[in-house]
Amino acid sequence: MVTQEQRRRQLAREKFLRQQQRRTAARRKSNVRNSVIASVLGVIVVGSLVSYATGVFKNDDSKANASAEVTPSPSAPPKKAADPCQKPAAGAVKSLSWKKEPAMTIDTSAKYDMKLATTCGDIDIALKTSAAPHTVNSFDFLAREGYLDHTKCHRLTTNGIYVLQCGDPKGTGMGGPGYTLPDENLKDKSLKSNTYPAGTIAMANTGQAHTGGSQFFLVYKDSQLPPSYTPFGTISPSGMKVLTKIAAAGEATGQGDGAPNATVVINKATVTKS
Repeated sequence: MVTQEQRRRQLAREKFLRQQQRRTAARRKSNVRNSVIASVLGVIVVGSLVSYATGVFKNDDSKANASAEVTPSPSAPPKKAADPCQKPAAGAVKSLSWKKEPAMTIDTSAKYDMKLATTCGDIDIALKTSAAPHTVNSFDFLAREGYLDHTKCHRLTTNGIYVLQCGDPKGTGMGGPGYTLPDENLKDKSLKSNTYPAGTIAMANTGQAHTGGSQFFLVYKDSQLPPSYTPFGTISPSGMKVLTKIAAAGEATGQGDGAPNATVVINKATVTKS
């Protein structure tokens, strides 16, 4: 026979379990929201720690992400747009990883430019060396190592935010160089009203501070995002035309966040001192 005290304890245990289940569900929802935010937009990143897009960027109730979630349409998948890009150059992605951020070798007072020679055209970028020295130094290092060569830009967002995400040798949004970078230049004067303006190149991350690696996103249209992603360069007008062409071809799911229909592969990445 169950005593009144035993029954009271049983009810207390059941109440506790219900509370734990609610808290666990809330944590899971929060974790999903945070992890997706970085895997750009979102957004992002390194070795086993990486989960970009970042991941750089999904959020079930906010525009402050790199890929607003959209309810799937019950209609048939859209017809894939024609590919406006060329076939990738011969070669394979290198499997490289490092345990720590590379030593500073750039001249932080000098100007540097990065060129992404892609299958869709060249994207030239003026880097913000003095404002984001760790980030620029890292890309100088990765370019010299051939880390970005033959890598595919794996994500295009066309709803809520407007970015092309690249820099993952795995092409899945889960790859990174094995090290993380500190956040930089988050108070850049270009970031007004929580907007990353068209022409910005910024780091993707996991949604947590200082988790950038090799993944980055190229903004082809003003995008509402919190100032949490290191802006480290400005895309040239000719590079913007390339991005516009890629965006016009759309993305594979038809829901505003997926692999680009265009075959966007970085044949060669180079960083040069101006």
